[in-house]
Amino acid sequence: MSLPLKIAWRYLVSKKGHQAVNIISIVAVCGVVVATAALICVLSVFNGFRGLIMGKLAMLDPQVAITATMGKTVNDAESVIDAISAIPGVERAIPVIEDQALAMYAQMQMPVRLKGVPDDYNTMNGMDSIIVDGEWKLRDQVSRFAVAGAGPAVRLMVRPDFLGMVRLYAPQRQGHVNIANPMGAFRQDSLFVSGIFQLQQNSYDADLIYVPLDMARDLFDYDSEATQIEVKLAPGANEQQVMDNMAHALGKGYQVKNRLMQQREAYRLVNIEKWVAFLLLAFILVIATFNVISTLSLLIIEKDESIATLRALGANDSQISRIFVLQGWLITLVGAVTGVVIGLVLCLCQQQFGWLRLSGDPANMIISAYPVEVQWTDVLITFALVAAVGLLTSTVTALIMRRRLSPNKL
Repeated sequence: MSLPLKIAWRYLVSKKGHQAVNIISIVAVCGVVVATAALICVLSVFNGFRGLIMGKLAMLDPQVAITATMGKTVNDAESVIDAISAIPGVERAIPVIEDQALAMYAQMQMPVRLKGVPDDYNTMNGMDSIIVDGEWKLRDQVSRFAVAGAGPAVRLMVRPDFLGMVRLYAPQRQGHVNIANPMGAFRQDSLFVSGIFQLQQNSYDADLIYVPLDMARDLFDYDSEATQIEVKLAPGANEQQVMDNMAHALGKGYQVKNRLMQQREAYRLVNIEKWVAFLLLAFILVIATFNVISTLSLLIIEKDESIATLRALGANDSQISRIFVLQGWLITLVGAVTGVVIGLVLCLCQQQFGWLRLSGDPANMIISAYPVEVQWTDVLITFALVAAVGLLTSTVTALIMRRRLSPNKL
C-alpha cells in the first residue's frame, strides 16, 4: 500500500478533531450507502416484474411466431410449415388463424378475438396451468368446443357446464352484401364452451376465445392460409440460431419473432420505467456526492497543520493532493461496497420471506409480495455509476487542494 493511500485510510477511519467533521463524514458515507442499496433494490424489483410478465406471457405466446411481411395471412401455410420443420432445433410448427368476430349467448353479445388452433394446442404451451374452470377440449366425437378467456365468460355469462351454445358471427370476406338481408353478409357457427382460462393479463383475458382450427377457417373463409405460424423449439435449441435459419430459409416475405419481439411494447414499458427510476436514484446519488465533497473540504481545513508537517518532511504538493483525492475515492468505494452488500441482502430476504407485500386482495393477485430478481449487469452498472461519482469527487477535491496549496494560501 502506498504512503498516500495509508494516510488517506487513516484520515478516513480515525477520529476527527471536531465532532461536526465526524458527523458529516458519517453522513457522507451513509448517503452513498443508502443510494447504492436503493439502486440495487429498485432495479431488482423491476427485473422481478419483467420476469413475471415474461413468465406469464410465455404460457400463451409461442416461442417463435412467423407472420407475413405484407398482408394479413401466410399463403400456403403447409408449405411454410414443411420448410420450417426441416430446420434443426424445431420440434413442431402449427398454423393458427386469428381474427375478430361477434359472440352471442342468450341475450348477451360482445366482440371477441377468435383464435383457431389445432386440438392439441395445449401441448405447445402452458395452457393447462391457467384453466380456472372446466378443461382444455376443442372437440369430442359429437361436438366442437371453445375455451374462453375470463372476460368473455363473464360478459356472456357462460360456463363449461351450461347446455347452451355460443353463436359466433364473422363478416364474409368475399361476395356482395344484400341490403335486404343484412345477416346474409355474415358467416356463422356455434359451439359449446369446455373451459375458461385466466392469465391475469388483460390483453388475453379480455376478449380471447380459442376454437378449433377447421371451424375458424370456415368462419373466416380461409382455405390453406394462416394468419400466423407458431413454432415450438426442441429442448436445448439455440433460439437465435434457429430464428436466423428460419429467416434465411423463408426469405424477406416473412417476419420471425421470439416472445420478446412479440411483446415488444410491454417489455419496452417495463424497461422505460426501470431506467427512469435508475436515473432518479442516480440523481440522488450525485446529490449525496456533495456531502463527500463537503467532508473533504472540512477535512482539508482541519488538516492544515498535518499538511504543513508533511511538507516539512519532504512531501510535495502532488503527494499531498493525492492523499485527499484517494480519501474521496475511499469514501465512495466503502459506501458502494457496503450499499451493494446491503442491497443484495435485502433482495435475498425479499425473495425468501416476501416482507414487502403488495396492497390489495391476495386472492385476486398473481403474487402477494414484490418480486425481485438480481442481475449482475445491474450491479456492474451501479458500480460504474458510483465510479463516475467517485471521479467527480476526486476531480473537485484535486481542484480544492490545488487552490489550498497555492503559494498565496500558505
